[in-house]
Amino acid sequence: MLVHEWEPFNAESPRHALAGRLTTGVESFYSRNHGPIPHIDPDAWRLRVDGLVDRPLTLSLGELRERFAAREIMATLQCAGNRRQGLIEVRDIPGEDPWGPGATSTALWTGVPLADVLAAAGLRAGAEHVAFSAPDVSLLADPPQPYGGSIPLTKAISGEVLLAWGMNGRPLPQAHGAPLRVVVPGWIGARSVKWLREITVQAEPSANYFQATAYRLVPPEAQAGPGVGVSLGPVALNCDILRPDGTAPVPPGPTEVTGYAYAGDDRSVVRVDVSLDGGRTWEQAELDAPVSPWSWQHWRLTVDLPPGETVLTARAWDSTAATQPESPASVWNPKGYVNNSWARLHVTATP
Repeated sequence: MLVHEWEPFNAESPRHALAGRLTTGVESFYSRNHGPIPHIDPDAWRLRVDGLVDRPLTLSLGELRERFAAREIMATLQCAGNRRQGLIEVRDIPGEDPWGPGATSTALWTGVPLADVLAAAGLRAGAEHVAFSAPDVSLLADPPQPYGGSIPLTKAISGEVLLAWGMNGRPLPQAHGAPLRVVVPGWIGARSVKWLREITVQAEPSANYFQATAYRLVPPEAQAGPGVGVSLGPVALNCDILRPDGTAPVPPGPTEVTGYAYAGDDRSVVRVDVSLDGGRTWEQAELDAPVSPWSWQHWRLTVDLPPGETVLTARAWDSTAATQPESPASVWNPKGYVNNSWARLHVTATP
């Protein structure tokens, strides 16, 4: 792992840990936290479901597993700050971790659909949003508060949102949200709240700092504040290069270039292009078909790498025919979110 902070623990997957892998190993899965990782006794833990519901629920993990049918979904999680380093190179972003392309990972999640739990609770008139609360207190919030957030009810009852207790066929690790976390496929990782303790159905979005103030896209010169800018939800189309990884010279000549591409929400990637000359000319890469509507796709292309320095460039297109912006300068923002500009990697070829 490439560790950016130890407390709170924030670390991304190195490129080689993502390359050629449909799912990411639990030990290599990126970790984004806003406060200390809480220690929770799974036997004493309970999930509370309340708010605009007819029948408030209090469930142990055993009751959750017994009452509702389990489901597995392969889904990619991606931090809203993924590839922030590219924006920092345009203009400094004080206080924010310089994430590279590894703040994204994919797992096979096991749990129960949130929709089934909400149906058991019964939704009342006026329900529009579903809020999640966790016990990890963040000093980054103003004022300090436990982490939380919300998603619209339409997403919450869509069937793919899970209350997950398993990851890649194993019990969910403490570092990734045990005993229970939310997995919101296609949306920024910030909405997949870990260490879940309460679900509240309500008329308005969560007032939690990490919904109302953070994880919002604000204009370049704006000051962050409650309700300023656009609340981030579905992941923007993105891609990056995984191999070569730029850490060591490679031989010149035929070289396989590989990477990932991901289109959030329910979109898929339909094309990836690679350039060796800064975007003047492009070659189309071979693209894997989607294995899940909610997971990344890997791509590959063999290029003739000349001796010396080369900047490899990649861009993706999604199923709506949208593509990525060329320049990170065009998407710079004060928090360093959503850098989905063309991926660029400097490589050196020596005999």
